[in-house]
Amino acid sequence: MHQEFFVLIVGYIFGFYMAWNIGANDVANSMAPAVGSKAITVRQAIFIAAILNIIGATFIGAHVTQTIRKGIVSTDILHDPQVALIGALSALLASALWVSFATWKSLPVSTTHSIVGAMIGFGIMAGGFSVIKWGKLGAVVLSWIISPILSLIIAFIMLKIIIKTILSKKDSFIRALKLSPVFIGIVLFIVVLSFLFKTPLGKKLALSDTAALVIAFVLAFIFGIVATLLLKRFTASKAASNGAEEIFRLIQIGTACYIALAQGANDVANAIGPLALIYFLVKTGNVGAQVPVPIFLLLFGGIGIACGISMWGYRVMYTIGEKITKLTNTRGFSVNFAAATTVLVASKMGLPVSTTHAAVGGVLGVGLARGFEAVNFGIILRIMLYWVLTVPTAAITSMAIFKILQLIL
Repeated sequence: MHQEFFVLIVGYIFGFYMAWNIGANDVANSMAPAVGSKAITVRQAIFIAAILNIIGATFIGAHVTQTIRKGIVSTDILHDPQVALIGALSALLASALWVSFATWKSLPVSTTHSIVGAMIGFGIMAGGFSVIKWGKLGAVVLSWIISPILSLIIAFIMLKIIIKTILSKKDSFIRALKLSPVFIGIVLFIVVLSFLFKTPLGKKLALSDTAALVIAFVLAFIFGIVATLLLKRFTASKAASNGAEEIFRLIQIGTACYIALAQGANDVANAIGPLALIYFLVKTGNVGAQVPVPIFLLLFGGIGIACGISMWGYRVMYTIGEKITKLTNTRGFSVNFAAATTVLVASKMGLPVSTTHAAVGGVLGVGLARGFEAVNFGIILRIMLYWVLTVPTAAITSMAIFKILQLIL
């Protein structure tokens, strides 16, 4: 067996393992609020998220990816193909091991920040501390603070608006129906903008900000009217049993589906980016700053994510959906809306934001809207500790694996 073939097989194994872990840990970002509020069951969440992640990864995922995620490490270290191969393998395994450990502990961490940390470890081993772009790393650290706080504020305000305009009224179901075009329209506006700005497909279209805003507004208006008509039809018999919560249950399922689809499109690169680097190094012997990603690799990553969702996704879902604070459909809607909005705003600011951090911040926000006693701060502190540990732990693990692989290969 040729060494190149062996390295490629190992790359596929490590890449699938990373994709599996992305699914296991990140499914909570989209589905935990819906499961926690009893909008859908765990089994339904797993099925929906698995399908949408495969679709997002395969058809919306990046067909060209940066060889070094987020540009935190200089591409100068890629000139030696052997070093680049070992580094990509090290980064994949190191990041996957950390995410796997966090999932075992049922704690949500950023898979993006995990691969960033692992790439930093690879960069230090291959070219020293000078190849690390410390300013970019500072942006990652800044996002640990900005994304959860921004999401917390948005979720807090959204829930307070819902309480004031709907839940505090006697005819809450009728009020929710009347105002549903507004809430659906706002959500659709954010969703369309996110697809136009945040996904690889949107970046390929390269629309101006003005054009994107106009398209988002028009589509939100049209689909908002259609969705409202369907909503009235499906909830007519539920007024007495669940009231306004039934309206937001259906809206919440829609936002959860969007986040799952976007997750597949965006996060598949965390596993497939390094694998694509290995694939083209083995095939051509060299690689540039960016590499094309064949659709079969995107499908491979999407299937890996789906497997992780179905086999271990419930662990972190339970933490975000039930352990932090008690969720209802209106609270779950506020969380999903806050997370989607935060990711959109932060990405436009150029921050390497994590959907995980935004989702946790949103849950914390709706908890605080009911008072400090409604939040389990013990679990919040544990989650934050793991966030801080993600980059250094992945980096150190990557450095150790790099040295081991240097001795083997």
